[in-house]
Amino acid sequence: MKQHKTFADLAKQPRIRVAGLMSGTSADGVDVAVVDMKGRRKTLVAFGTVPYSPALRKAVFGLFDPKTSHVDDICHYNAALGEVFAEALIAICKKASVPLGSIDLIGSHGQTIYHNPGGRRQAGKVIRSTLQIGEPSIIAQRTGIATVADFRPRDMACGGQGAPLVPFADYWLFGHPRLNRAIQNIGGIANVTWLPAGAGPEKTAAFDTGPGNMIIDGLVWLLSNGRQTFDRSGDWAARGAVNRPLLTEMLRHPYIGRRPPKTCGREQFGLDYCRTLAQKAAERQIGKADLLATATAFTAVSIVRAYQRFLDKLPDQVILCGGGGRNKTLVRMLHEQMEKTPLLTTGDFGIDPDAKEAVSFAILAWATLKGIANNVPGATGAKRAAVLGKMVPA
Repeated sequence: MKQHKTFADLAKQPRIRVAGLMSGTSADGVDVAVVDMKGRRKTLVAFGTVPYSPALRKAVFGLFDPKTSHVDDICHYNAALGEVFAEALIAICKKASVPLGSIDLIGSHGQTIYHNPGGRRQAGKVIRSTLQIGEPSIIAQRTGIATVADFRPRDMACGGQGAPLVPFADYWLFGHPRLNRAIQNIGGIANVTWLPAGAGPEKTAAFDTGPGNMIIDGLVWLLSNGRQTFDRSGDWAARGAVNRPLLTEMLRHPYIGRRPPKTCGREQFGLDYCRTLAQKAAERQIGKADLLATATAFTAVSIVRAYQRFLDKLPDQVILCGGGGRNKTLVRMLHEQMEKTPLLTTGDFGIDPDAKEAVSFAILAWATLKGIANNVPGATGAKRAAVLGKMVPA
């Protein structure tokens, strides 16, 4: 029988192999990154994505909406996704010829189904809450690997918004002594990490700039009657023209002008928003391609406006990651908005742009193991730095 190391034993190891597991707001599958870590040296050993089945993705989307989610379904899919996350890690390790037993630790983000950073009043106080499912006890049991999960609630308990969490990893990966860098993730939601030149983690700032692919994906699903789920390479939007009056109206959304710290999600830019937008377009006789071009421009312009309004200076470099970096129309629009600023990707630094979020949760789990505070109060609004995550032994 394999002798499992305690968390205390693992923390003493100079080199640790950590698997990061991640499923984002697009809920299209489990990203798996295996990372060798020795101090600040990080080496990506393997990466892959295991898609959700169409039936599972549909069920997960049903959990996002309070009108369609039920407590028995949440209970069931918490366990079911634990199985799915464990199976994804096993599958990627097998595909990459990485022995499962060589992995010391797992960091699992899980699947967010609801996030309420504004909170609700209860017994005279504001209670902030967030819920990620994908039971870590099942992950640890099926893999035989110690698992850290459920990172967001501790930051909320410290008065933060529970997001964004990746700025801790961004600082470790991309901080530079002379260059001001913006690390721009474009997943379902777009979020930026601001890394001033030569600054420590206390000067790092981050926030959600607004929608990333979420509105684009939602509109594609609606306009194709469910036959498509995203605009591959931005080809559909490329056939259209931006409708300036509609774009101006979209940019008046209250989230865009709100000062950080701030986070957003499906509650602001999910299918309800997309249905309203599609109805407006139909009433104004705006074609499908033009609507998608306008939604894509909304993402690009909202990102750049966030830099102009909320960063203390414009970045010397923008480093892209996330699926939005493959949308050629979106990247072109960003170039047009920031023609003098180099646009790079995390791939230019040895990290697959699709892997970066999963790598970040491997780094967060490593910090939890080491007892290192791994939230960034300047990003989340927390009153203090804290060690995030719940630890499940192997």
